[in-house]
Amino acid sequence: MFGKEKKPQRFIVREEQALGLSGIRILIDTQTGVNYLNTIGETCSGLTPLLDENGNTVISPVSEFTEEQ
Repeated sequence: MFGKEKKPQRFIVREEQALGLSGIRILIDTQTGVNYLNTIGETCSGLTPLLDENGNTVISPVSEFTEEQ
């Protein structure tokens, strides 16, 4: 409402792909930089950290998402 500051979004969508009635998204936590794979289906959904070819969690630089003041 009035007088409240708008908080920045914690999660942003980096990429989306529709697969019929389902789809996948890559979400990024703007505070930690951790990338997540989000699957969306008709009857179920899932969320898991996105891994690289070595099995390590994909982490984007947090500086990409912070605003300069």
